[in-house]
Amino acid sequence: MFTGIVEEKGTVESVVDLGDALRVRIAADDVLADSALGASISVNGICLTVADRGDSWFEADVMAETMRRTSLSQATAGTAVNLERAARVDSRLGGHIVQGHVDGTGVIASIEPSDQWTVMRIDVPADLTAYMVEKGSITVDGVSLTIVSVTDDHFTISLIPTTLAETNLGTRQVGDVVNIEVDVLAKYVEKLMQR
Repeated sequence: MFTGIVEEKGTVESVVDLGDALRVRIAADDVLADSALGASISVNGICLTVADRGDSWFEADVMAETMRRTSLSQATAGTAVNLERAARVDSRLGGHIVQGHVDGTGVIASIEPSDQWTVMRIDVPADLTAYMVEKGSITVDGVSLTIVSVTDDHFTISLIPTTLAETNLGTRQVGDVVNIEVDVLAKYVEKLMQR
C-alpha cells in the first residue's frame, strides 16, 4: 500500500529480458534506507518487490502481467522513475490510498504550461474513465493527483511546480505513455452494486 507521495526520482540502470519476465535495476538513495530484500517499492506506480540490492541500487523482477499492463516494458537505461516506499500505518496519508496495482496506461495528449501550474491531458480507454470523477483521486506514474475534468476518453490534471520538479512528470512529453491506477474505492463500489 502506498500514498502516491513520491519520495525520490530514481533512474533505471539496466533491464534484462528473461523471456517472459524482466529484471530491472534501479539507482536510488532515499527509498533504500530501510528497504530489505522482500520490501515493496512503488516504481512509477507499480508495486515491485526488492529481489536484490546494493548501497545505491535495487533490482526487481517484472512478470508478464505487469509488462502487459504498464509502461515498464518500454523502460531503458536512463529512464527516470518515481519511487516510494510502502506506507507506514503510523504516519500521515498525504495523498490517497494507492495499491501499486496499475490498471492500464494512458498517453499524454497535451501539456499546457502557465506561470504557476501545468495542465496535462491524458488519453485513456473508456474502461478506465468509468472509474474517474471530477475532483476525484487518480494515480499517474505513482503520483497521487486530483482529476480536473474527465470525458469518455481522457482526463486532465493540474500540476504544481513542486510536482513538476520532484517527479518525472516534469520531464514527460506529448506522446509519452504513463501508468494509471484508478481509485480502488470506485472499483469496490461497482462490485457491490453488481450484487
